[in-house]
Amino acid sequence: MNATQAGEYWITTDKDKINIDLVHQFLTTESGWATGISRPVVEESLRNSLCFSIFQQERMVGFCRIITDMATFGNLVDVFVVTDMRGKGISRLLMEEVMAHPVVSKLRRFTLSTSTAAGLYEKFGFTPLSKPENFMEVYKPRIYLD
Repeated sequence: MNATQAGEYWITTDKDKINIDLVHQFLTTESGWATGISRPVVEESLRNSLCFSIFQQERMVGFCRIITDMATFGNLVDVFVVTDMRGKGISRLLMEEVMAHPVVSKLRRFTLSTSTAAGLYEKFGFTPLSKPENFMEVYKPRIYLD
């Protein structure tokens, strides 16, 4: 098992350890960005991503995943800490593990989108887009609801 101990927490990229029910529940009811997402879509997204789960003993208390080609580009998504464990430094521990991962260290571009935690991500080297005029998107915020 690929796991790192961080005080009373441990972090793993082992997909067999992911509490899929917890990830699905958070995304569909608490995230605001994936409201209504189906469990099969969540399962597919996990299969096709580099996933990080953080545990306190056997309880999963946080999660994130990176959509990546494993060589040049990555996008950090679905970052969360369960409500009753927020404010304990768990997101910082999770990000330390993400940034130390060998895949992340070789990526030319590593992106994320956040509306609430820019301060956290700035501590790990994230900055606003250097050329936002070069980025475009197809955005379907209601895709899981329609």
